[in-house]
Amino acid sequence: MRIFIMLTFLLTSCSMFEKQDFSSVDYLDPTKYEGTWYVIENIPTFFEDDAYNSVERYTFKEDKIEIDFTMRKGSPTGEIKSYPQKGEIYNKKTNAHWKIKIPWIPWKFDYLVTDIAPDYSWVVVGVPNKNYVWIMSRKPTLDEKTLIPIRKRLKESGYDISKLQKVPQVWD
Repeated sequence: MRIFIMLTFLLTSCSMFEKQDFSSVDYLDPTKYEGTWYVIENIPTFFEDDAYNSVERYTFKEDKIEIDFTMRKGSPTGEIKSYPQKGEIYNKKTNAHWKIKIPWIPWKFDYLVTDIAPDYSWVVVGVPNKNYVWIMSRKPTLDEKTLIPIRKRLKESGYDISKLQKVPQVWD
């Protein structure tokens, strides 16, 4: 089963035959970025299908990053799934291009902060082949007047925004 999962992820996310775009924001301040982010919309990976209450928590230790991704599967009260990851800042000039390691997968993935609010209230994270993207907020909601221009910029940069899915954030 593990081999199937790794092969699926490899075939859907590795893009040696696709154009790569490593564009990111000009500069990311890790101290402002650190903390909790709620996933508002995404083009999900296979393990994020049917996710509720998806949250990423980032802790920086020098140029290393600890990432704790948690979600509920199937409903707001579904089983809690946790995917701890380790990262490192790859582009130390911008701090916005990272390499991420998921424990059960033997290679690292590119993580690009492609758009961020000046006050760090929302962020967009993408990958070079544009197959996946995450729009995240410091709060469990993000208003449409903010999302509309974000989606427009994603489309202009080559993401297929028809694949964007809202991630239900139900916190009672």
